Amino acid sequence: MTEDIDEAKLAHLVEHWIEHNESHSKSFRHWAVKIEAAGFGNAAKEILVAAEKMDESSEFLKKAKENHL
Repeated sequence: MTEDIDEAKLAHLVEHWIEHNESHSKSFRHWAVKIEAAGFGNAAKEILVAAEKMDESSEFLKKAKENHL
């Protein structure tokens, strides 16, 4: 099954993904503080890396939106 995708739909999807990523990144950072305080410092560090990667992903999505939509 193929779905019709036009510029407006794609722009909406990309914006949704950016917002979704930003929400996750914020949550990861929030929980990393708690996880580190609970004695899981190594896990907290990896979760912070995941947050950074989520932010990096958002930057690519923003570029896609700015340069192609």
